[in-house]
Amino acid sequence: MTVQIAHLYATAMLAIAFFQVALILGAPLGRYTQGGQHEGALPLSGRIIAAVSIPVLLFQGLAILSAAGFPGLGWPRWTGWVALAVTVVSTVLNWITPSKPERAVWGPVMLVLSAMALVVMTA
Repeated sequence: MTVQIAHLYATAMLAIAFFQVALILGAPLGRYTQGGQHEGALPLSGRIIAAVSIPVLLFQGLAILSAAGFPGLGWPRWTGWVALAVTVVSTVLNWITPSKPERAVWGPVMLVLSAMALVVMTA
């Protein structure tokens, strides 16, 4: 069961990475990210932040997969704990953001992802 949860977590991280790609390409979703400071497309600085987040998201997904024992990934266990910590911090930030749409969408999503990472790491 832990491997399946890790797969779902990694798939969600990949989906969020694609959301970041959409932001970089100019999707008018600024109110759903980075505090909702921009109504439409993000400015260059916001797009750079989105680009930087992509490798972090991929790291998180792979770290949790590795912690669950996914074949071919032999990452140190501490990487899964780092991924869990980053997920929890993201959860808190998404619940306290001034953006109502960001809170409504990403708060619950990140809460579920935090729970999934915790299940994998404590199994």
